[in-house]
Formats: sequence, structure tokens, C-alpha cells
Amino acid sequence: MGIDAGFDMDPPLSKSAIDRHDWEQFIAAVKARYKDDDQFEIKSNYINFRAGEHPKLPFEGHKFLRFSSKISGSNARTSGVEQIIVTVGRIARSHFGSRVKYWNEAANEYGVYGWEKVDESIISYIQPDELETPITAESRSDSNPVLFEIKDIPGKGRGMVACCDISKGKRILCEGPLLTATPMFSQAELEVSLGTKLKGMPKPLQRQFLSLHNNFPGKFPFSGIVKTNALPCGSGSKIAGVYATACLINHSCVPNAHNSWNDLEGHETIHATRNVNNGEEITITYEHGRLSSDRQSFFRETFGFTCTCSTCSLPPSLLRASDKRRAHMERLDKAIGDPARMVNSLGKSLRDCYVLLQILDKEFDSCPGALSARVYYDAFQICIVHGDQARARIFAERAHKKRVICEGDDSPSSQRMKLFALIPSAHNKWRTTKDSAPINLETTTLDVWLFRLKE
Repeated sequence: MGIDAGFDMDPPLSKSAIDRHDWEQFIAAVKARYKDDDQFEIKSNYINFRAGEHPKLPFEGHKFLRFSSKISGSNARTSGVEQIIVTVGRIARSHFGSRVKYWNEAANEYGVYGWEKVDESIISYIQPDELETPITAESRSDSNPVLFEIKDIPGKGRGMVACCDISKGKRILCEGPLLTATPMFSQAELEVSLGTKLKGMPKPLQRQFLSLHNNFPGKFPFSGIVKTNALPCGSGSKIAGVYATACLINHSCVPNAHNSWNDLEGHETIHATRNVNNGEEITITYEHGRLSSDRQSFFRETFGFTCTCSTCSLPPSLLRASDKRRAHMERLDKAIGDPARMVNSLGKSLRDCYVLLQILDKEFDSCPGALSARVYYDAFQICIVHGDQARARIFAERAHKKRVICEGDDSPSSQRMKLFALIPSAHNKWRTTKDSAPINLETTTLDVWLFRLKE
């Protein structure tokens, strides 16, 4: 009988514009990876790999359920089909995340779908669907709504606009990079490196890259596009990614979405950090914390625009109040991160966290997103230093909830905080147990205990 292995798409892709776009990006990435491979062939309606049992990928993503083959036997071993499954699966995971379900019968793992259903889907690859009316915001179905469209925004160029009401915590976009870049000794060296990468990309991906805004035109056009658009692949990472869609999202100092790099999956995600109304522009922030004048200088020099968001457009007196809050936020953040103060002043450090959370809520209209998750994690670490497991557990729970809203439950940060919330002792030694926290208290009363507000 042999041993089968592969991956399934669960749930299956729909015919929506988003799923079609993501599948086209995936197919383009597979073509780029295998363009010089003799085992790779492009048929009229699908891709075929001449290895093992000839696994296939359709050009119409909604038909796809499984990519698999027998991996036992001499033919499978000599053709290297198992490595093809792993590589194509990794590319799929970078575009579709947790929807890609790996399985291997050698490990007593089995696919989501029955073979009869899978065989029917593969047969359907041969005959393309008749042309359909493209799914737009007006023609979307309730089961697979189009979440956004890219359109011109007055005074901003292209931007992302919601095509339906999007709830807080909803994943808006999951996207792998067109390419990544690392710092070079010189801009000329970076330009050569980027040129080499672009040359190896399919024409449609090249056009997507070159269509992005360049605030630094001149001798090094590729470097200028990267400098203008690239998003870091993780906090503090020297590697940055350029994206066909995510890089079109405009800035707001009070954003309604958050961008995050998932290092395990190799993709960027965008999540709504507040409820977004149909027709509302979806925005992220390009920076945190600076005063208004400093922010505007940064935006002009780096991106070539002046911010006119709801905060930057405030009357002078209210803008000064906003600047005052942001200056206070910066001072508190530095105090909370002071190791000596953390060790010697537990109560003061926790109260600083409490005050910072209140200011964040005020400044960001009760939706500070990842900023509040970071403060709760700071409070968790303060409690670690003092061996207070009871408080640490609650802070970890709150940090986890905030991270899930901003990054999804599959992000490494969310998973790490979930572990600390369930097993706080996994981090360090403790002097109080996790069950020492008071129960059945109102939120305000619990916060008084939690942040030691009366000490």
C-alpha cells in the first residue's frame, strides 16, 4: 500500500477576491522556486510535479484540497517527492498560515479529507470554471466577505479600505514578502543584491514591487523602494520584508490595525485593533511615541508625507495635550524598564504600569493595541523579579488577550504569554502560588490589589 504524506488546506479557499489573490501569489512563488527544475511542469490548468505520484497544484485555488504523494518505495525515494512536499508546504504556510495542515501516515497522522473527495477535486483541475463576475464589495457573500479593497485615497495615494464591517481582533491580511533585504555596507551593494533578487522573480511580482512608492528616486531605485516600504521581520530585526499589499496600508498616529511578523510562519499579519466600519480606511502606525513635531519631520524625511490623521489634525491646545501625554508615556516607559528601580521598588513600578495603561487608553481612544500588551508583559516581568506568581499569572493572561487581538493566537508572542498564564512557574521561581490571587472581585477592586495602588 505504501505510506502517504502531504498537506491539506483547511478550511478550503473560497472564490473571494482575497483568496484568489493569495493563491495567485502562492502559485507565483512556487513557479519562482521551481522554474529551473526538470521535475516541474506547467499544464494549461495546473502545475504538475514529475515525482512520486505526480502531486498537482491547480491555478484555481478554490478547487485545491490536498498536495500529497506516497513517500515510500524506490520511485518516491529517487524522485525526492517528500522534499518537494516539504518545500511546497513551507511556501503554502507562508501564504496561508495555519490553514495548511501537514500530515504523514508514518507518524499516524492523516489528512482532513477523505480520498474520494480529494480525487474529485483533482479531477476538477483539468476543466477550468467558466468565467465569473469578479467578486466585489457589492457582490460578496456573507460567508466569505471581501474584507478590503485597494483604492486611491485623496492626498495619500493608494490605501486599504474596508469593504465590510470588520470586528476587533479580525485577521485582515496574511501575506508573505515579495522579497527580503538585509543591511549592506553601501547602498550600491544593496542595489546589486536587490537587482539579483528581482531578476529571479516572475514578471508579475517584479511589477508589483516596482509599482510601490519610492520616496528616494534617483541612482538607486530598488533601494529607494525598500527604504520607503519595507517592514521589519520582527521587533529589532535587521531583516525587512517588502509586501505587495501590506506596504500599501497608510499610516495613522491612532491606527485601527496592527502589523506583526510571524517568525514561525514567515509571514506578515494585519489585525484590526478596534472595530472598523465599512468604507473606513485601514491604517497602521509607522512609529510610536514621538511628539507631533518630531513625528512630522520623520514622516516627511522618510516617507514624503505630512500626517493629517485625527490626532495630528487636532486644534493646537488639544495637540499640545496629546504631546504632553506622549512625553509622559515615554518617561514612564523608561522608568518601568529601569532594572534597579524594578528590583528595589515593586509597588512604584507596578503603579507606573497602571498609570501608563490609563494614558495609553486616553491617547489611543481605548484601543492602544500592542502597546498595552507590552505594558502587561512588563508588569509580568516585574512580578517575576519579586517572585509574585499570583499577580504574574493575571498580567500574563491580560498580555495574552491583547496579543491575540493584535497578532492572532498563532503568533509566537501570543503562544509564549499563554504558556506563562497557564504555567507561570515555567519562567522562574516564585514566592507566591498562582492561586494566591483574590477571586470574585470587581475589575476596579482587583486592579487596586493587582497594581498595589494603596501601598
